[in-house]
Amino acid sequence: MTHALHPTAHLPTLRAFRQSDAADVARLVTDSVRGHWTYTPELFREVTPPTRLVAEQHGQVIATARLAPFGAGVPDALRLDLAGDGDAFTALTLALLAEVPAGFARVLGVTREDFTEQMTFFQAAGFRNAWQSWGAHLDLTAFNPAAFEPLQERLFLAGYEPERLSPDAPEADWDALFALHELGLSDRPRNPTTTPDPLTRDTLRGTIRREEAAFVTRFRGEMVALTRLSLRGPEVDSEDTVTHPEHRGRGVATALKAYALAWAKGEGHTHAGTGGTVLNLPMLRVNTRLGYRTERMWITWEKVLG
Repeated sequence: MTHALHPTAHLPTLRAFRQSDAADVARLVTDSVRGHWTYTPELFREVTPPTRLVAEQHGQVIATARLAPFGAGVPDALRLDLAGDGDAFTALTLALLAEVPAGFARVLGVTREDFTEQMTFFQAAGFRNAWQSWGAHLDLTAFNPAAFEPLQERLFLAGYEPERLSPDAPEADWDALFALHELGLSDRPRNPTTTPDPLTRDTLRGTIRREEAAFVTRFRGEMVALTRLSLRGPEVDSEDTVTHPEHRGRGVATALKAYALAWAKGEGHTHAGTGGTVLNLPMLRVNTRLGYRTERMWITWEKVLG
């Protein structure tokens, strides 16, 4: 698929991504997120039909765009990702939208508020600033678990006991954990960016066993709270924190996350990350108590197709 513009010297040529573009695209995408993440060429692959275009000028890739399904959690939406020279974003987007597959009702774009090129484009292109999300990080090397011991002691005396769930836990524990996970999905405020892909009980168990650590709080033996940490080298990321409604408002989530973070620190992890929709005020308060520092806002832009 090639979208060649008129042969005017100052206009780039648009074409499908080739595997030889991977290093240039990785650099452009890393630069576009201000180094917040580092992308390697191995992450970029040619697919059929193409979902990524590049803009090439004077033999150099100057911008790239990808339009692909947003994810199983938002099945009616495509996600538009842009990087590089903002002057090429409109042409790249129009070329991609000209070949939108059937079955999708909207296009979403996600960008942090300080990613200027993308923010400028989405606003100018008529996308709606539909949802806002937050991200936050905690320096685990400075985290002081002792500050939460009084809360944990009060809860312990009231019958609450935190633990790391063993990968070899009995089936009844995995049933209870999955029920808590489902409960959290049903009543937690969320937006397309913070909506996870659906998991079955066995998929969730497999994910935890492979790449996570799960922590639970029991009240007189019954599992009433859950938090999960993804283990990514020196960093851990919170994936899921939920407390049963009958046990909320007592500091159970704060105490359990503090317990999990203390474990992570003891294991040598140095940073913790988390995030969610701005509508989830209870979790914002929990993370503030734990010492997370909120980053700039993430914006999810929406444009209805048709």
